[in-house]
Amino acid sequence: MSGPDASHERALHAMGHLRVAGVDEVGRGPLAGPVTAAAVVLDIATIPQGVNDSKKLTAVSRAALSKQIHDVAEVAIAHASVAEIDEINILRASHLAMIRAIAALKPAPDFVLIDGNMIPNGLTLPARNVVGGDGRSLSIAAASIVAKTSRDRLMMDLARQYPGYGWDTNMGYGSKRHREALQNLGVTPHHRRSFKPVHNILYQAKSVST
Repeated sequence: MSGPDASHERALHAMGHLRVAGVDEVGRGPLAGPVTAAAVVLDIATIPQGVNDSKKLTAVSRAALSKQIHDVAEVAIAHASVAEIDEINILRASHLAMIRAIAALKPAPDFVLIDGNMIPNGLTLPARNVVGGDGRSLSIAAASIVAKTSRDRLMMDLARQYPGYGWDTNMGYGSKRHREALQNLGVTPHHRRSFKPVHNILYQAKSVST
């Protein structure tokens, strides 16, 4: 596969859907931090060169492209909190963040392209899911870049407030350093208590205290 293109967007434009939003999320897997989604309406005539699946780009490239996307496209970013993740589960929280990002676009898009194999419950706009969308649709790829860049910045800010967990490099994922810090430093308010490694440490601490 050569990378994302605008074929999905062009086909929808031909059907009369002129405001097509690509939507993607980042942060389902980490042990800490929110899940973040972005919705992006691109102008096909001014797509920044190099837009691709965010996982295939360096942090420097992502940051530069995110700025360019903000300059030429309509962008909305939203989060679902750790508390919401723990309350409703990570899948539903991811969908909630997506719906919030889409709702923040004003005016609303005519059609939504969603990365993945599901359309979020509660989305009332016309939509289509695209499996592997960040590698197939330029709008979704742009959303993946914006979401990843936004969440990474947030985790870097949290890393300064909670040093020792390595969030500035692991972004909350369960790296060796992060897991060791959980054992040694304990659980912070930004850890997902419903995730097994965090839950187990809390359970151990409770068992020791009793």
